Amino acid sequence: MATTDHVDVLIVGAGLSGIGAACHLIRHCPEKTYAVFEARGAIGGTWDLFRYPGIRSDSDMFTLGYSFRPWSDPTALADGPSIRDYVQETAREYDVTEHIRFQHRVVRADWDSRTARWTVHARRDTGEEVVVTCSFLHTCAGYYRYDRGYTPQLPGAERFAGRIVHPQHWPADLDHTGQRVVVIGSGATAVTLVPALAEQAAHVTMLQRSPTYILALPARDVAAAALRRVLPQRMVYPVIRWKNILRLTVSYQLSRRAPNLVRSLLRRAVRGRLPAGYDLDRHFSPRYDPWDQRLCVVPDGDLFHAIGAGRASIVTDTIDTFTESGLRLASGEELAADVVVTATGLELLALGDARLTVDGAAVNLANTVTYKGMMLSGVPNFAMTIGYVNASWTLRADLVARYVCRLLTHLDRTGQQVVTPVPPTDDERLPLLDLTAGYVLRGLAALPRQGARAPWRTPQTYPRDLLQMRYGRLTDEGVRFSRAGKPERSPAHA
Repeated sequence: MATTDHVDVLIVGAGLSGIGAACHLIRHCPEKTYAVFEARGAIGGTWDLFRYPGIRSDSDMFTLGYSFRPWSDPTALADGPSIRDYVQETAREYDVTEHIRFQHRVVRADWDSRTARWTVHARRDTGEEVVVTCSFLHTCAGYYRYDRGYTPQLPGAERFAGRIVHPQHWPADLDHTGQRVVVIGSGATAVTLVPALAEQAAHVTMLQRSPTYILALPARDVAAAALRRVLPQRMVYPVIRWKNILRLTVSYQLSRRAPNLVRSLLRRAVRGRLPAGYDLDRHFSPRYDPWDQRLCVVPDGDLFHAIGAGRASIVTDTIDTFTESGLRLASGEELAADVVVTATGLELLALGDARLTVDGAAVNLANTVTYKGMMLSGVPNFAMTIGYVNASWTLRADLVARYVCRLLTHLDRTGQQVVTPVPPTDDERLPLLDLTAGYVLRGLAALPRQGARAPWRTPQTYPRDLLQMRYGRLTDEGVRFSRAGKPERSPAHA
């Protein structure tokens, strides 16, 4: 076991959130020492891991990009490699790369109140254990497993003569040219894969148990292109960023307050992009309200174009069993396939599966309550980045990173060393993620909870979060500041 040095802040994860957190630290707390532990061997997180055809963002890059580094490409709904390059370029520009320790998977972090320090245990891919201490721990590892995606039981799969692949680990040697492809799923990954695969496949079928709300948006932001002709880039970016933030906010709030109206508008938009007589009721009429699950966005309506051209189709049914040549459905219909893609979702995994202890007692995440959606009750000097479920991930990641800098500055200014969230006095607890998607419901029990009111409730509204986290008070009923000293028993302990 090798013991390394002490840093003021340890950031876990070198994806979009982790690199952003490091940049904010450099910008606002330049005197702080820091390191970034990354379990994999590259920068980029999700945008380096996922390599399936057509991988792209369904959030516009004016909001998915960092607030401090404008996205300059004319494409608003960017592909995965472009986003990965953007993150890597940002890391180089701010000299973050030299602070990243690749292939360092954090397995445990132990807080000691007497020293006001975390001792973090990481394991390298060689099996070597590395230990580092830090005064503040900031995890930016997202909330899903990187080593595997979710695949349900597939009856008869062993009989299938073709190939079954999961998008999270797309095989580099898979050639789908001229192949009959069935994509199982109806979420963001499926609606991305289908038109991309249809460009070379003989035919692509999207097999869904139930429909999803799908919205076509321009791949390029027309307003941004127009403003660039008359304004400098430094002025265009914030204007378009706020235009898109407000559009997202209004559409989400309208969906929650007038779901029938939004359902009707989405249905009308889809009808206009599909062939006459297409069965909308069966294939494009979800059973849930808009934004009960995340809305799927397709750039320039590429999915609808593939369907209209006959290169792709949608089947709404359930699987009875795999056969040697494809799938037999509950209705009795047979789908011939050479390749089956299981775009069936993610597995939730909090904190990258790292275990936390506070003064020797294990922290049970399910017993904790989030403070401002970023800290955990009873867990000192700790923050986690969880982005929005109804808007761009980075909007909230930026706020969290900036708030951590505010906390660190406050601790230095007041001579304090420790900040510890406390749970609300009432017993009402709500799920951390307000979505009914299958991958969320499967993993909610292991995640922290949120309270029923601020500052323990996350409003999922950027303007409100901005006021609270950028300009709101640091001292309130939900947090306690102190110095190193005697351990206190926390209700977060298992």
